Amino acid sequence: MRTRTRTRRGTAVALTMLMAAALGAAGAGSSTAGTAAAAPQTRQIASSVLGTDYKITLTALRSTQDEYAASVRLQVYTQSDGTWKESDRVTVGDVDGWFWFPLTGAGAVCQLSTASTEPAPLAVSLLLTPSLGCSEPTHFVIKDGRVYAD
Repeated sequence: MRTRTRTRRGTAVALTMLMAAALGAAGAGSSTAGTAAAAPQTRQIASSVLGTDYKITLTALRSTQDEYAASVRLQVYTQSDGTWKESDRVTVGDVDGWFWFPLTGAGAVCQLSTASTEPAPLAVSLLLTPSLGCSEPTHFVIKDGRVYAD
Protein backbone atom coordinates (compact mmCIF):
# COMPACT_ATOMS: atom_id res chain seq x y z
CA MET A 1 0.00 0.00 0.00
CA ARG A 2 2.80 2.41 0.84
CA THR A 3 4.57 1.77 -2.45
CA ARG A 4 1.41 2.60 -4.44
CA THR A 5 0.93 5.86 -2.53
CA ARG A 6 4.56 6.90 -3.11
CA THR A 7 4.30 6.02 -6.79
CA ARG A 8 1.09 8.05 -7.18
CA ARG A 9 2.56 10.98 -5.30
CA GLY A 10 5.78 10.75 -7.30
CA THR A 11 3.83 10.65 -10.55
CA ALA A 12 1.63 13.55 -9.47
CA VAL A 13 4.64 15.61 -8.43
CA ALA A 14 6.44 14.84 -11.68
CA LEU A 15 3.38 15.75 -13.76
CA THR A 16 2.89 18.96 -11.80
CA MET A 17 6.53 19.93 -12.35
CA LEU A 18 6.31 19.17 -16.08
CA MET A 19 3.11 21.20 -16.43
CA ALA A 20 4.61 24.12 -14.54
CA ALA A 21 7.74 24.02 -16.70
CA ALA A 22 5.68 23.86 -19.90
CA LEU A 23 3.40 26.70 -18.83
CA GLY A 24 6.36 28.79 -17.72
CA ALA A 25 8.16 28.30 -21.03
CA ALA A 26 5.02 29.07 -23.04
CA GLY A 27 4.23 32.12 -20.91
CA ALA A 28 7.76 33.47 -21.06
CA GLY A 29 7.85 33.43 -24.83
CA SER A 30 4.47 35.02 -25.34
CA SER A 31 4.84 37.69 -22.68
CA THR A 32 8.17 38.85 -24.05
CA ALA A 33 6.80 39.17 -27.56
CA GLY A 34 3.56 40.75 -26.32
CA THR A 35 5.30 43.36 -24.19
CA ALA A 36 7.54 44.59 -26.99
CA ALA A 37 4.64 45.12 -29.39
CA ALA A 38 1.94 46.20 -26.93
CA ALA A 39 0.88 49.83 -27.02
CA PRO A 40 -0.28 51.51 -23.81
CA GLN A 41 -3.99 51.26 -23.10
CA THR A 42 -5.78 54.52 -23.84
CA ARG A 43 -9.23 55.94 -23.24
CA GLN A 44 -10.63 59.25 -24.46
CA ILE A 45 -12.18 60.94 -21.43
CA ALA A 46 -13.38 64.24 -22.92
CA SER A 47 -13.79 66.10 -26.18
CA SER A 48 -14.91 69.58 -27.16
CA VAL A 49 -15.30 71.35 -30.50
CA LEU A 50 -14.93 75.12 -30.75
CA GLY A 51 -16.87 75.98 -33.90
CA THR A 52 -14.75 75.25 -36.93
CA ASP A 53 -11.54 76.47 -35.28
CA TYR A 54 -10.44 73.78 -32.84
CA LYS A 55 -11.25 70.34 -31.53
CA ILE A 56 -9.83 69.44 -28.11
CA THR A 57 -9.54 65.95 -26.65
CA LEU A 58 -8.34 64.58 -23.31
CA THR A 59 -7.03 61.02 -23.37
CA ALA A 60 -5.93 58.86 -20.45
CA LEU A 61 -2.86 56.71 -21.17
CA ARG A 62 -2.28 53.80 -18.81
CA SER A 63 1.28 53.49 -17.56
CA THR A 64 3.35 50.61 -18.87
CA GLN A 65 5.35 50.67 -15.60
CA ASP A 66 2.56 50.83 -13.00
CA GLU A 67 -0.89 49.38 -13.70
CA TYR A 68 -2.55 51.94 -11.41
CA ALA A 69 -0.86 55.04 -12.86
CA ALA A 70 -1.76 57.07 -15.94
CA SER A 71 -0.88 60.17 -17.89
CA VAL A 72 -3.31 62.57 -19.53
CA ARG A 73 -2.76 63.83 -23.05
CA LEU A 74 -4.40 67.03 -24.29
CA GLN A 75 -4.60 67.18 -28.08
CA VAL A 76 -5.63 70.10 -30.25
CA TYR A 77 -6.89 69.61 -33.79
CA THR A 78 -7.48 72.18 -36.52
CA GLN A 79 -9.55 71.78 -39.67
CA SER A 80 -7.68 71.11 -42.88
CA ASP A 81 -9.48 70.17 -46.10
CA GLY A 82 -12.63 69.36 -44.15
CA THR A 83 -10.95 66.97 -41.70
CA TRP A 84 -9.50 67.44 -38.23
CA LYS A 85 -5.71 67.18 -38.11
CA GLU A 86 -3.68 67.25 -34.90
CA SER A 87 -1.83 70.53 -34.53
CA ASP A 88 -0.39 70.13 -31.01
CA ARG A 89 -0.37 67.93 -27.90
CA VAL A 90 0.76 68.35 -24.31
CA THR A 91 0.70 66.30 -21.13
CA VAL A 92 -1.63 67.54 -18.40
CA GLY A 93 0.21 67.27 -15.08
CA ASP A 94 3.06 64.81 -14.59
CA VAL A 95 3.72 61.72 -16.68
CA ASP A 96 2.11 58.80 -14.79
CA GLY A 97 0.95 61.39 -12.24
CA TRP A 98 -2.72 60.33 -12.26
CA PHE A 99 -4.60 57.20 -11.21
CA TRP A 100 -5.98 55.09 -14.07
CA PHE A 101 -9.24 53.96 -12.47
CA PRO A 102 -10.54 57.38 -11.35
CA LEU A 103 -9.56 58.82 -14.76
CA THR A 104 -11.55 56.22 -16.63
CA GLY A 105 -14.56 56.10 -14.34
CA ALA A 106 -17.64 58.24 -13.91
CA GLY A 107 -16.97 61.88 -13.11
CA ALA A 108 -13.33 61.78 -14.22
CA VAL A 109 -13.42 65.24 -15.79
CA CYS A 110 -14.33 67.82 -13.18
CA GLN A 111 -13.80 70.79 -15.49
CA LEU A 112 -13.04 71.30 -19.16
CA SER A 113 -13.81 74.88 -20.02
CA THR A 114 -12.84 76.98 -22.96
CA ALA A 115 -14.09 79.77 -25.20
CA SER A 116 -14.23 80.37 -28.94
CA THR A 117 -11.81 83.28 -28.90
CA GLU A 118 -8.31 83.69 -30.24
CA PRO A 119 -6.37 82.92 -28.17
CA ALA A 120 -8.71 80.34 -26.63
CA PRO A 121 -8.41 79.94 -22.84
CA LEU A 122 -8.61 76.36 -21.56
CA ALA A 123 -8.95 75.03 -18.00
CA VAL A 124 -8.72 71.34 -17.07
CA SER A 125 -9.50 69.78 -13.69
CA LEU A 126 -9.55 66.00 -13.23
CA LEU A 127 -10.61 63.61 -10.49
CA LEU A 128 -7.67 62.65 -8.29
CA THR A 129 -9.61 60.00 -6.35
CA PRO A 130 -13.20 59.91 -5.11
CA SER A 131 -12.03 60.67 -1.57
CA LEU A 132 -9.57 63.45 -2.52
CA GLY A 133 -11.84 65.05 -5.10
CA CYS A 134 -10.76 67.12 -8.06
CA SER A 135 -7.38 68.60 -8.93
CA GLU A 136 -6.79 72.32 -9.07
CA PRO A 137 -7.46 73.53 -12.61
CA THR A 138 -4.53 73.59 -15.01
CA HIS A 139 -4.73 76.57 -17.37
CA PHE A 140 -3.65 76.66 -21.00
CA VAL A 141 -4.11 78.99 -23.94
CA ILE A 142 -4.58 77.80 -27.50
CA LYS A 143 -3.23 80.18 -30.09
CA ASP A 144 -2.90 79.37 -33.79
CA GLY A 145 -3.46 75.68 -33.03
CA ARG A 146 -0.64 75.50 -30.46
CA VAL A 147 -1.02 74.91 -26.70
CA TYR A 148 0.73 77.20 -24.24
CA ALA A 149 0.79 77.13 -20.43
CA ASP A 150 -1.12 80.05 -18.99
